[in-house]
Formats: sequence, structure tokens, C-alpha cells
Amino acid sequence: MTLERCSFTVTSLIPSSKARRTVAKAIEAWGRLDAVINNAGAGAILPLEDATADRIADIFAVNVVGPSLLAAAALPHLRATRGAIVNVSSTYGHKPAAGLSHYAASKAALEHLTRCWALELAPLGVRVNAVAAGPTESGALTGMMGLSDEQAAAVKEQERARIPLGRRGLPDEVAGWIVRLAGPATQWMTGQIMTVDGGLELA
Repeated sequence: MTLERCSFTVTSLIPSSKARRTVAKAIEAWGRLDAVINNAGAGAILPLEDATADRIADIFAVNVVGPSLLAAAALPHLRATRGAIVNVSSTYGHKPAAGLSHYAASKAALEHLTRCWALELAPLGVRVNAVAAGPTESGALTGMMGLSDEQAAAVKEQERARIPLGRRGLPDEVAGWIVRLAGPATQWMTGQIMTVDGGLELA
């Protein structure tokens, strides 16, 4: 795929009317919908003593509510093409981590949604899988997590020391699995969580 065959839009998925408009734009541009990739994410280092209703709600709105609304809006079109949903989770969706409890819980919810939707949508011919990504060179530490450059560098060093393969992942190493799960090579695969994290979940 080349960039000439891609189109981009920036949107919010809440309320559900915005999710429907996002899907409508895709149909207008391409005429069909073969896959939905729920890749938007929110998170923060949030110790329990600092948790507030608003901060928790913000994380779950992006990581749980948004994917649900987009998948629901896309379902009629995915049913028509016997398409796929790929949710992007995290190693911490199934590996506990201090200070990440609400982020981890939101990703655990997304992984369970993946399995539940897989059962629910299989009779419609729609597959649902997830990629659980480990620490990746994506800019999330200084962006989504809000760390300073110095804090991010310290976290990266700690992560490299814990990952059995000795390094953080590259975006293409995660994206390749997302594309594979969205494509025809995995037509007999649903309800699976593919962990791509250099072995971190084992450490």
C-alpha cells in the first residue's frame, strides 16, 4: 500500500453520531469497508492516590467507549464485506504494572471486548482480533503519557532492561501484525490477542 491510496481524517468517536460520520466518510471515499483498526489510545501514569473520576473516565472513553462506538457504526459495512476488526491493546492489558492500573484495566476491557465480539460477530462473518503491543518507539511516553524527555529516557532504559529481546519495538513491527490480522491471510482466526512485545509479558 502506498500513501497515494490512503486518506486520513482526524475525529472524535464520542458521541456515537461522530463515529457514524467517520464511517460514512470512509464509505464515501472508498465505496466499501473491509477493516476497522481501533488504534486510538489514552493513558497516563496514574497512581491510585491521584485518581479522579474525570481522569479515569477520560482513559476509558478513548480506550473502551470509542472503539465500541466505531465498531458498532462500522458493523453493517463489515458484515457486507465479511471484514475484520483489529483492536490495539497493550502488554499491560494482561500484565499488571504499578501506576498504570486504569490504563491497564481499560486495555484489559478492550481485550475482553475482542473475545466477546468475536463470538457475537462470527455468525455474521466478521472477525475480531487484537494486537497487544509492548513498549514501542512511538512517542507515546512524551505524548500520551505526558512525561518529560528526561523521564521518558529513564523509562525507556528500564523497559529495555526488562524486555528479553533487549530493545523496544519499532512501529512497523507492530503495524505488520495489525495489517496481517486485518487481511485475508487470517480468515480462519478470530478472538485472538497477539502479543508483540519482545517477550515482555513473560518477564
